[in-house]
Amino acid sequence: SQAASCESAAAGQRRQHVAAVVAHHRQLEIWAANCPENFENRAALVGAEIARIEGRALDAMDLYEQAIRSARENGFVHNEALANELAGRFYAARGFEKIAHAYLQDARYCYLRWGADGKVRQLDQLYPHLREGEPVPGPTTTIGAPVENLDLATVIKVSQAVSGEIVLEKLIDTLMRTAIEHAGAERGLLILPRGDELRIEAEATTSGDIVIVREASVAALPESIVHYVVRTQESVILDDASAENPFSADTYIRQHHARSILCLPLINQAKLIGVLYLENNLTPHVFTPARIAVLKLLASQAAIALENARLYDELTEREARIRRLVEANIIGIVIWNLKGRIIEANEAFLRMVGYGREDLVSGGVSWTEITPDKWRAADEQALAELAAIGTCEPFEKEYFRKNGSRVPVLVGAALLEGRRDEGVAFVLDLTERKLAEEALHKTQAALAHVTRVTTMGEFTASIAHEVNQPLTAVIANANASLRWLAMATPNLDEVRDAVGRIIRDGNRASDVISRIRALVQKTDTEKMRLDINQTVQEVVILMQNEAGRKGLALRMDLAADAPPVLGDRVQLQQVILNLVMNGVEAMASVADRPRELLIRSRRYGSDQVIVAVQDSGIGIDRQNLEKIFNAFYTTKSQGMGMGLAISRSIIENHGGRLWAVPNEGRGATFQFTLGL
Repeated sequence: SQAASCESAAAGQRRQHVAAVVAHHRQLEIWAANCPENFENRAALVGAEIARIEGRALDAMDLYEQAIRSARENGFVHNEALANELAGRFYAARGFEKIAHAYLQDARYCYLRWGADGKVRQLDQLYPHLREGEPVPGPTTTIGAPVENLDLATVIKVSQAVSGEIVLEKLIDTLMRTAIEHAGAERGLLILPRGDELRIEAEATTSGDIVIVREASVAALPESIVHYVVRTQESVILDDASAENPFSADTYIRQHHARSILCLPLINQAKLIGVLYLENNLTPHVFTPARIAVLKLLASQAAIALENARLYDELTEREARIRRLVEANIIGIVIWNLKGRIIEANEAFLRMVGYGREDLVSGGVSWTEITPDKWRAADEQALAELAAIGTCEPFEKEYFRKNGSRVPVLVGAALLEGRRDEGVAFVLDLTERKLAEEALHKTQAALAHVTRVTTMGEFTASIAHEVNQPLTAVIANANASLRWLAMATPNLDEVRDAVGRIIRDGNRASDVISRIRALVQKTDTEKMRLDINQTVQEVVILMQNEAGRKGLALRMDLAADAPPVLGDRVQLQQVILNLVMNGVEAMASVADRPRELLIRSRRYGSDQVIVAVQDSGIGIDRQNLEKIFNAFYTTKSQGMGMGLAISRSIIENHGGRLWAVPNEGRGATFQFTLGL
């Protein structure tokens, strides 16, 4: 009676438990309908267990398979393992030993992948025969090392084999051979990033007991797996790729019937260095936990070694480039120290300064001693930059040659890495450039002179008038003086006043001739402090009569506070004269408005003066605002096209800028800046 009562209570508890499970199953089915990728495998597994309890064997079989398939497709390896284990127990309870063994073995591998080592040990104790299915080397398998031999010695050997190589080609060969031999794979690919792309660097295959490694830029592989590994930086292990899995749709897997697949990311300091892809098309479950452990160690070592090899390759290539540069003797290269000694130099530098190799070896070449005093300040500035940031901007200086002459050079320097007292310098001989610059300056000066003479010739009549006016006055006053002196009683007061006027007009004519001579005379550039307003006024005096003869007004608006500028008077007068002449010509055809030329000067910012020449002429097309400064470009029928080009060159040689802008109304304004 007591036993019956206990049995009745237990049955009631079982019914309550089953009812609770059924209710939970209904809830899971609702969730699975809305989110199958998360809940379908769970609903199927609970449904399978309910079917098992209720004795619906066929339903249980279908539901176990559904649970396994859904868990695998959606990456729930732990749920897949629990469904390979419950299904295995279900079949074992019904006497289907082979089917049970397959399910339990799959469950064990899933637990291994999940990292549930305790669960694996429990299954091994309950079902010792599960390990019997692991592949061993033989005539029908690929090269492989037996699991029992993958001990500490093997791990050390694998690690040393990969980490011991620094040359990239040898490292890749060693890596692929080691991976194939210790993984049980029959084919392997090493994939490395090249810029933004992935490139197959090498392919390894087996032929009997031999591993063949070759370069390969193109090879077939499951791209979806590789892209997944690259994107997630996680390993992919397919124990049997022919079974349903998340990558089953991949074209390569469908066509090549791969069985075991392992794809490992090679990572160093959170950076993807490459991808190692391994496969075996003969046997499933080749990549056992022990082998995977060794391969992961191999992948870790390979990532470090590949990165080191890449850096070594870059260093070797960089050294080779530097060696080629040094030996090519295109520029001088010097190793120096702060004490002034030149430790090493290439032939280009020695030729540059006229010393021999024996002078260098004997210590007879010092960069401080071959530097003229004039350039010591530049050297000190460079040394200060080197001390602060390790490099210095290239700067110009000179060296004494052995024969006492000087060579102009451009020098750039940097401290050697890890050394604060030694550095390398790159020295470029500027002799030819200086000669070319000198020739260019002479050519520019000659062109400027021609332009000045040509410009002066264009208003000869005005010049003649400027000279004739005072000369006519001189003659008139001289004649008047003679008449006053010839009188019975000479009028000395009138004579005295007339002589004063003669002197004044003579000086005026002399000033005009002096200004003209200065403009047409061929002289060297001579920069000095000068009054820009006075420079403008001297040009206006020459042009005043020409402007009046052509019926236009020439006005000045010069700032009283315009500070002196540093420049060559003749060259700046040439620029102003050219701009004024251009303005006069631009207004020659204007008849419907006043023809006015205005010259302004103003302070410009804190350290410049601006001079503007504004006309009311025909103006300039905006598309031609820069073109008009090109050499030989002209809008005049008789123009040479050199005036504005030379004017811009002069202003730029003064450190300023010359440009043109259209006026708001009519005409254009040419303006230039000069430094103080």
